[in-house]
Amino acid sequence: MILEDMIKKDVKNMPPSGIRKYFSLINEMEDAISLGIGEPDFVTPWNICEAGIYSLEQGETHYSSNAGYLALRKEISKYLARRFQLNYDPIEEIIVTVGGSEGIDIALRSLVGPGDEVIIPEPSFVAYKGCTTFTGATPKIIKLKAENDFKLTVQQLEDAITDKTKVLIMPFPNNPTGAIMTREEYEPIVKLIKDKNIIIISDEIYAELTYDENHVSIASFPEVRDQTIVINGFSKSYAMTGWRLGYACGHSTLISQMKKIHQYSIMSSPTTAQHAALEALKNGDDSLSLMVAEYNRRRRVLVDGFRKLGLHCFEPLGAFYVFPCIESTGLTSEEFCEELLKSERVLTIPGNSFGECGEGFIRACYAASMEDIIEALARIENFLESKKSL
Repeated sequence: MILEDMIKKDVKNMPPSGIRKYFSLINEMEDAISLGIGEPDFVTPWNICEAGIYSLEQGETHYSSNAGYLALRKEISKYLARRFQLNYDPIEEIIVTVGGSEGIDIALRSLVGPGDEVIIPEPSFVAYKGCTTFTGATPKIIKLKAENDFKLTVQQLEDAITDKTKVLIMPFPNNPTGAIMTREEYEPIVKLIKDKNIIIISDEIYAELTYDENHVSIASFPEVRDQTIVINGFSKSYAMTGWRLGYACGHSTLISQMKKIHQYSIMSSPTTAQHAALEALKNGDDSLSLMVAEYNRRRRVLVDGFRKLGLHCFEPLGAFYVFPCIESTGLTSEEFCEELLKSERVLTIPGNSFGECGEGFIRACYAASMEDIIEALARIENFLESKKSL
């Protein structure tokens, strides 16, 4: 038996994440600064941790219901109505998942297969293409453009839709670019898609991390509310990445089918994390506001820093990433990141890790201390000066 021949073709042909190799390299270096990992540098606020610990002390170590504790789903429903004017029935229209990533996966698995197309605007989160490919469906890539601030335009979408299109992924606020979509920018897209047999998967994991503009969910448009699945979670907003908890919201017809896959493959999300998440939603607003204010301060320093170094950087208004253009250096995205890491011990991520159209850019994350950001900028300046002298 040749074991490699036993692997499903779609899996075998999918390359590993282009991000992970850089984490392996930095772990072998001393005095390295990471602007690479998309994870808050904050520790989960203590009141949230304490709620998880208390649940363990009280013996809450058993399975929850498949869809998640009803008390948590009710709190998610209240939170979404309060923050984003979204209204979902906690019993039939919300499912608690293992991170937002599981929500994306089970949404796609319940909707598409061979012969279907999934429209994915890129640059964007690497899981979209992988999860689509694993279903046997075909990713249909829309290349977002810097001159449009990496926003999706209605013309791009109209050009991409075919009779095979079944799902549109909306990745805003965006990883890696930091782009957002405003209500006015969503309006023509809603008008185009509202009468089509296309489901929208709206990944809103960075919904709370917006600057200057409040987050707008495409699901807040009544015309497409029932054909939209909203993905969100606790990792980014409440610094709970390791707790692995997210949720998906949508019409009961969609959520009920996603729940089937969840039941068979996961059963239920982590119990301790659900108790912690309940506390986050009830009493986490102050901690959230403090973290967002600090991210905004770092954002300004990093954007201004890249611009002063002569690297064009558009204004990111969401998430915690900047996406400067490095074409002026004459290096590819991978060359830039690898040489910067080896010579100056600063980790950034090549833009093409998030899609081919990310070539010529790098992603730098400002979920790092201000001290590290300032030092990283100084090292990047040294790197750029060394390239000029060659």
